[in-house]
Amino acid sequence: MPLRVYNTLTGSKEEFVPINPGKVGMYVCGVTVYDHCHIGHARANVVFDMIYRYLRATGFEVNYVRNYTDIDDKIINRANRDGVPYQEISERFIVEFDRDMARLMLLLPTHQPKATEHIPEIIALVERLIEKGFAYQSGADVFYCVEKFDPYLKLSKRNLEDMQAGARIEVDERKRHPMDFALWKGAKPGEPYWESPWGQGRPGWHIECSAMSIKYLGETFDIHGGGKDLIFPHHENEIAQSEAASGKPFVKYWLHNGFVNINAEKMSKSLGNFFTIKEVLERYDAEVLRFFLLSAHYRSPIDFSDQNLKDAELGLERIYKALAGIDERLEAAGDQGPTEESAELEEKCAAIAGRFAEAMDDDFNTALALGHLFDLVRCINKALPLSPKELLARVKQEVSAIAGVLGVCDSHPASFLQRIKERKTSEMEIPVQEIEQLIAERAEARKLKNFKRSDEIRDQLLERNVVLLDSAQGTTWKVK
Repeated sequence: MPLRVYNTLTGSKEEFVPINPGKVGMYVCGVTVYDHCHIGHARANVVFDMIYRYLRATGFEVNYVRNYTDIDDKIINRANRDGVPYQEISERFIVEFDRDMARLMLLLPTHQPKATEHIPEIIALVERLIEKGFAYQSGADVFYCVEKFDPYLKLSKRNLEDMQAGARIEVDERKRHPMDFALWKGAKPGEPYWESPWGQGRPGWHIECSAMSIKYLGETFDIHGGGKDLIFPHHENEIAQSEAASGKPFVKYWLHNGFVNINAEKMSKSLGNFFTIKEVLERYDAEVLRFFLLSAHYRSPIDFSDQNLKDAELGLERIYKALAGIDERLEAAGDQGPTEESAELEEKCAAIAGRFAEAMDDDFNTALALGHLFDLVRCINKALPLSPKELLARVKQEVSAIAGVLGVCDSHPASFLQRIKERKTSEMEIPVQEIEQLIAERAEARKLKNFKRSDEIRDQLLERNVVLLDSAQGTTWKVK
């Protein structure tokens, strides 16, 4: 089955056919670097990292561009509040963003341009729009004239007249139409600025993405991505200014990820119900957060809650425990011939790559892909003691290859499980040393056939959320 993607522009799934065979140009809107990133940023960036990984895994050569907006009203306001130059704010939060993305195991894009490093390209694009009659100067500002671009709002499927009639827009005498947007902003006293044909000023928000995407990907490219909140006005305005300047289609496929909800309510800074990535990673492993963000289809809303994070942690543990079990069997002496259970595992192993590809080719359906992976994990657990080592090694290779495309299960299984165990025990009231002492006391009680005391210790630990696991090799424990 060929790869099919949902194109916001057409409102339908389409077969993905890049402009240049074997090559993909992809631009994803980056962050405005004035504060720590929140989990909404995490979702968008993890989603498009997954898409980047899958395109590369299927043989495409991908030119992936993700920008930094490093000059903006929010950055200037933060700098004024903190009493520092705007560059100090932008550079500080670029470092923080890069640190967050590295922890979430994102691959580096091909290019990571900054708006302030592309002022000449931005000015040239604005000049071109003025020359073609799509923009006009008003004092030291330059505005885009939305009425000049007939297909305006074709991405968001809105109507200009209805928006104007229903909008509460303050009268701006500088504009010819209330919906016109700034391409260049004249500098206010004390603000950073660059010299331009219209005086001292700085770029508007939308124009920077058009200028940078055209520079690195050309006037028409394959994929433009971002969160649904960017469809209007940002991406709509990018289309208007880019297509007006070039006279060509700007982007072939528009991909947008869904919102993050907090306990079933839309996340919003105005509501105060948002969490930074940094805050979340103080409580959960970064790989757990990434796994959670991929557990739903990228276009669907996803509900962020402690319970859903814990469920994601348990799911990831299941995969790692299966891999750890394979490692133990491969290191143990002796081998096992084919059995009925191993035959089923052989069949699942042979089919998993195709099932994974089929799910991912259906608009990057990671939820279904993970479902297939869990199906294989269930079979691994069932067949683990009864399968030949050669088969188990092959199964592990298949699981690792699939997980690698999603950017998960990159840790050594035993190390990951120990990391999770240490995090959980750090939140418990009972010290690990006390747990181990009670397990040793229980082992002695069982040896003496004092099963009453053995059961008392088990129940005592269970009341403190410690579950004992007895096996032929001895007793281990986990946090409930």
